[in-house]
Amino acid sequence: MNESIEKLARRLGELLLERKLRIATVESCTGGFISEAITRIPGSSSWFDRGFITYTNAAKQELVGVSGATLSANGAVSGEVAREMASGGVRFSRADLAISVTGIAGPDGGSKEKPVGTVWIAWADRDGNVINRNFQFEGDRQAVREASVESALSGAIELIEARD
Repeated sequence: MNESIEKLARRLGELLLERKLRIATVESCTGGFISEAITRIPGSSSWFDRGFITYTNAAKQELVGVSGATLSANGAVSGEVAREMASGGVRFSRADLAISVTGIAGPDGGSKEKPVGTVWIAWADRDGNVINRNFQFEGDRQAVREASVESALSGAIELIEARD
């Protein structure tokens, strides 16, 4: 794992521990990479509740309650789906916060409207607050996935620090 991701996962863990919060992940294009980064940190069981890998549309619907209508109207790689994934991550876990990621890591699967590297990340909390952001990452599949993990962890840190 790259050093930047490890540092971000450690910082996230420190913040969650200090505030007695737990987090869950809902991952599509990262396929569990965020959960892997988190669980590499010793003691993460104190602040990591669970991870959902929702690679298919069916998994998004069955595991975290993403609406079929939302998927049909917007496609799996959209802000709307990322928001529902994050909200579902909180709803179907014991976590206080959830991170979701959906995107096109490549090398195939992109389109003119949604090229390879298009990623939506959302963060949700138990109070019903949901924030989502769109990213356009460059590079090969691994580079897109790593950039997604870094952005997801950074965003969670920002969200927690902003609550103070």
